[in-house]
Amino acid sequence: MRAAWRVAQVRAAEEFVMKTLPDGALMQRAAAGLARRCADSLPRVYGSRVLLLVGSGGNGGDALYAGARLARRGARVDALLFDPDRVHRPAADAFYAAGGRLYGAGEGRPGPADLVVDGILGIGGKGGLREPAAARVADLADLLRAAPVIAVDVPSGVDADTGAVTGMAIHADVTVTFGVLKPGLLVGAGAVHAGIVELVDIGLEEHLDGDPALHVPDAADLAAWWPRPRANDNKYSRGVVGLATGSAKYPGAAVLSVGGALAGPSGLVRYAGGAADAVRLQHPPVIATDRVADAGRVQAWVCGSGLGTDQRAYGELRAVLGAPVPAVIDADGLTLLANAPMADRFRERAAPTVVTPHDGEFQRLAGGAPGDDRVAAATDLAARLDAVVLLKGDRTIVATPDGRVFVNPTGTAALATGGTGDVLSGLLGSLLAGGLPAELAAIAAAYAHGLAGRLAAERGPVTAADVASHLPEAVGILTRG
Repeated sequence: MRAAWRVAQVRAAEEFVMKTLPDGALMQRAAAGLARRCADSLPRVYGSRVLLLVGSGGNGGDALYAGARLARRGARVDALLFDPDRVHRPAADAFYAAGGRLYGAGEGRPGPADLVVDGILGIGGKGGLREPAAARVADLADLLRAAPVIAVDVPSGVDADTGAVTGMAIHADVTVTFGVLKPGLLVGAGAVHAGIVELVDIGLEEHLDGDPALHVPDAADLAAWWPRPRANDNKYSRGVVGLATGSAKYPGAAVLSVGGALAGPSGLVRYAGGAADAVRLQHPPVIATDRVADAGRVQAWVCGSGLGTDQRAYGELRAVLGAPVPAVIDADGLTLLANAPMADRFRERAAPTVVTPHDGEFQRLAGGAPGDDRVAAATDLAARLDAVVLLKGDRTIVATPDGRVFVNPTGTAALATGGTGDVLSGLLGSLLAGGLPAELAAIAAAYAHGLAGRLAAERGPVTAADVASHLPEAVGILTRG
């Protein structure tokens, strides 16, 4: 599993490593990795045109040293200096000596480029690009649209700690980041602006202090975590998941959540709710009853999707919260949780609980929107509820009450359609029933769900039913390693 680290931790590690190396060696490591990635982005280096957007400090120095390497290989490299008086002077001298062309303010406008390198602001930048830099970037909009853009360490205007974009920011196709991942490249608007994130090792990782800001699982992690049947298992020992979802008014939510559960590792699915007939028709293996009280024994509950918010729904949620097993609360269940007496009952639970809000549901639970720092928002809510929070989004975040955070890398905009969350909650419940700890079940469900969304999107427009139908394929890919 990969980890992302806060700016202060990265700075401290950089300072330590620089004391052990010759002057400028750490920057040369970064520039060498950046130059390799730039070269790979060009059809050929010789004769290509590269434009560097160069700010002050180390980020601009990285860009200039990388540009010098490309110029020595025969590329025409122009550097537009955003603050000529504060440019990294040794890097600028090396760039000029290699044949690079330097442009200061008012000294003309570079022509079209085959590649643009964003080295305006580094990981210490806060807020969007300010004037006059913002105006200069706006003037280059046609060049930025016409050529691939590679950001140095972090796209300029993106907060490296939070992913917040509060003003003008560069939208990169690729971000080459140095040493370790930064949270702002993986969550929120920053993840969208970063594009593909590639890590260049410059020797920092073993010198980082404290805990990472967040963790990023990969397919190998999922393959290791996913519960598998043992030789002596039966349908009960593999785990039984119960679903209190859907209603006569919203039978689709029941059908979709059950479909998600059937793709998971549990051996038996029990349904309890007002859409029992629809579930029996669509999913014959499922044992369907009308009420939670009649469902029988389960190892985990899923409650809320399409349940409604009437007195019957309120009673069913109370029954689920009273059960001494892990539970997933979603959709209408979250709306009911905003009611003070229900929230008190929720906090009394001893068994693990996962809540799965989108932004609107989060606002009802927390009293405010997630805002720009989605990691902090999810972590705060997890601590307040003493529950695992799965905050849905383009980069779904899973936060635990003790402050650990995971981010899902398989998100896709194709999942932004009605009913896909029902599929996710069903799969999550099945993983809980299969014995996976709540935080791992949440991130595993998000990962497989995102992969199913991507598989469905490859074949055309995506509906929730498409995601459910591709979920077994996604799970098969993951469990085969």
